[in-house]
Amino acid sequence: MPYGSRLAATMNRRLGRECVYTPSARLALYLALRHWCRPGARVLMSPVTDDVILFVVLAAGLRPVQAPVSPADGNIDPAAVSEATWRGVDAVLTSNLYGIPDRVVELRARCDELGIPLIEDAAHAIGTDVAGRPIGTFGKAAAFSLSKHAAAMAGGFLAVEDAATRQELELLRDELLTPRRLHTDLTTTLRPLARSAVRSLHLVRPVWRTLQRLGLLERDAFRMALHAPRLADCAREAPSLTAYEPWVRVDLHGFRSRHGALVRGQLELRMARLDAGLARRRIGVSLLSATTWASPALHVPASAPDGPPPLFRAPLLVHDRDALIERLVHHGVVAGYVYDPPLDDYAGPEFVEPSPDPTAARWFASHVLPADPLQAREIINALTRERARPAALEQQDPQLNDRRSAPR
Repeated sequence: MPYGSRLAATMNRRLGRECVYTPSARLALYLALRHWCRPGARVLMSPVTDDVILFVVLAAGLRPVQAPVSPADGNIDPAAVSEATWRGVDAVLTSNLYGIPDRVVELRARCDELGIPLIEDAAHAIGTDVAGRPIGTFGKAAAFSLSKHAAAMAGGFLAVEDAATRQELELLRDELLTPRRLHTDLTTTLRPLARSAVRSLHLVRPVWRTLQRLGLLERDAFRMALHAPRLADCAREAPSLTAYEPWVRVDLHGFRSRHGALVRGQLELRMARLDAGLARRRIGVSLLSATTWASPALHVPASAPDGPPPLFRAPLLVHDRDALIERLVHHGVVAGYVYDPPLDDYAGPEFVEPSPDPTAARWFASHVLPADPLQAREIINALTRERARPAALEQQDPQLNDRRSAPR
């Protein structure tokens, strides 16, 4: 039987698509980009996404083209993409940022018109539907992560349209996997348990501060260090996952390690509890969407049959976001998954094609506070105590371009 076939079958039943099990979503995404995009192809994507995704695209030998985004959710705004840009790209990569769905119906129609693949990054979007159809079933392929909604800190899937493609991608995956190590399996199994213990014992603040003081966090800021000269040298070897591994592996060193039965067994248990976790997330999103800080992207019509989506994070929009994040640690709330500055400011034109209008991306990236729905009540109480001020979309600062254009 193919590696991880039991886990893949579980995801297949959920999506109704053929699925390839991978140790991580980033490896799944790399498989999709290698399969559907020739080296040198230009990929339209949002600049408000994890920097790891940028490095996966570069590792596949592709040119990231930064799209204009919606200031409400950071996802691609198809209507703002120029006709010249549409005619010059070879693929589109969605983000479904924090679980808020991309405008996939429009994007799929445009990709079909141009004859180019739509690839979905659905790492944040297990359980998110559009018009009754799951995210991950609109494109040629979709990458999912069990590190997010299932809190497993390992495991991913690549969903594709047919069995023949799945079999081809399983072969490519097997070529890229590194050998299983018992130490890696034990670490992968114990880390989520340790994280749960820290939270249940109310030790988030002291543990986080200790990690900061000891320099044990791989990112000193919201983005990892770019190391531009080294990164430029890697372009000669692309496509090559190995060349870009120092960037792709950050925060998940076992992203392509072959998991043994211990890890896969834990993932099966977590997948069995996935729907219960999604239900709790819906409750949290409902609470957060009713606050004064909620992005308009959280406002779901009362007539929606399933209520709010089970988001990985709920985007709140606040003033003085960076200082607020520091103060939230005192309340036991660590806000991660902040993607600031946008990728074109972070990486520059040497590594990405900048967006023709980065204003909305800069505004959103500098104001969004990603709130974990499972901590909704704690976050609301903390923001209330801190007297956090909401940032409204109509307050976008036209001078933001000048102030945030320099890479950090």
